[in-house]
Amino acid sequence: MFMDTCRPLSARFLVSLVSFAAVVTVLLLVVPQGNAIPAFSRKYGTSCTTCHSNYPELNDFGLAFKKRGFKFPKDDETFVKQEPVLLGSKAQKEAFPEAVYPGEIPGTIPIAFRYEGNMNWNASQPKAVQTNGYVPTTDLFVPNTFTIISAGSFGQNISFWIDDDISAGGSGANGGLGDAYLKYNDLSRVFHLPADSLNVRFGQFELDLPFTQARTPYLSGYDVFGETSLAQNSCGLTPQPVPCQTASNSFSLGSPQRGIEIGGYPNDGLFTWSAAVVDGTGSAYGLQNGLLARNTKDIYLRTSYQFNLERDPDSRHAIQAAGATGPHDHTSIRVGAFYYRGWNQQNFGGSEFPFTGTITEPFYRAGGDLRFKYRSRFEIYGVGLVGHDNNHEVDTNLATIASAHPVTFTGGFVAANFWIFPWLIPTLRYDFVNSPSDYFNGVSAARTRNDFRPGYQILLRANIKIVGEYTRHWGVPYTDAADNLLNYRPNSFVTGIDYVF
Repeated sequence: MFMDTCRPLSARFLVSLVSFAAVVTVLLLVVPQGNAIPAFSRKYGTSCTTCHSNYPELNDFGLAFKKRGFKFPKDDETFVKQEPVLLGSKAQKEAFPEAVYPGEIPGTIPIAFRYEGNMNWNASQPKAVQTNGYVPTTDLFVPNTFTIISAGSFGQNISFWIDDDISAGGSGANGGLGDAYLKYNDLSRVFHLPADSLNVRFGQFELDLPFTQARTPYLSGYDVFGETSLAQNSCGLTPQPVPCQTASNSFSLGSPQRGIEIGGYPNDGLFTWSAAVVDGTGSAYGLQNGLLARNTKDIYLRTSYQFNLERDPDSRHAIQAAGATGPHDHTSIRVGAFYYRGWNQQNFGGSEFPFTGTITEPFYRAGGDLRFKYRSRFEIYGVGLVGHDNNHEVDTNLATIASAHPVTFTGGFVAANFWIFPWLIPTLRYDFVNSPSDYFNGVSAARTRNDFRPGYQILLRANIKIVGEYTRHWGVPYTDAADNLLNYRPNSFVTGIDYVF
């Protein structure tokens, strides 16, 4: 009887939330335009839409701007409205190395802020599931995420980026450092190579993924970029099975990494490449008591090529000029591939199994990607990925260790965005992960788990938008009071406000 009463109330509340979002949308559409715009807009006196089709997603011009070290692709000095502060004179440049090489810093502190606050509706949980962690049916404006962003250039060749979530997931919750790096552009000129064929960045950064996980316009990350590996009959289970399997790798491809990356795009062309050497410390992977608990380094490789399909030869090889509605993207097809190789280490000093030494288990993630873009109106893209972790089996009774069947998974996603108007963008995304180990460990009710996510993005202004996303979630198994194995879908709907200044 309680469940019959509760369901209509939840439905009515959802309708109320949607109606409220619609009213807010109409009210914000008629308010005067604000003057607060992010750091690069202030520096160049231009709109956010110069570089973003749907922030934080970059258009072709924005990608070129980023490649050039946060500078306009051509004649940058003529577009700057806030002159930099020179740290030295030309005479010091001519006197180098007998003088400090001169540089520059931004004329004003290049800081921008971003706030995201969402209202959540969640499918009602079965009572048996509530005991493992209750999730309310409605949750207003959580997560609240407030991010500080600083980026710019120190002269002709050096650029920097820092972003930090100083508040996330609710009032007073801990945020976290995202990217914080320095980049030297066009190191290739030292070796007399084609322009921008060799650049280097170092610090903490997101890997050169085909589609960014950290700055996606969607309200949820890509499932396959967050996938981790845990063996069946893992040695970490309680009670511990005998024999047990050792693969327990919390590495996820979408987490920020600390390391150094070299890469390039010769003559600012359509071919790109990158190679990174990193600690492999994303998301608690490789960490023990907050410290790096291994002495190996991981590598990441990425390459792509974009085929511009414009009929005019000059247009195919140039950055599209702006029209009445803003910069135009090329009609193009981009293909790419990526590969991550790492080494997961466990049992340091025999901490878990005193009869053997450190257990090193190589793993890799390999995939390909494809994106089709029709000007500034439509895009569809996707990724396919394979994951493979070496594994061992330990028998604590016999004090033996031997190779075991590897932990593997496959997955990917397909996403499509359509610009009905430059400010009205419906979105659609399908994510899937096939993991035999996850299925065995009770993560999902089927071997292949998938999400279906329709959504919308409404740019009220260039720096303010209403966002929304519905998730038809994969089935989660649970056991009821009568010990029957059942499953339910924790579907959800999220909508809210996102603005930068």
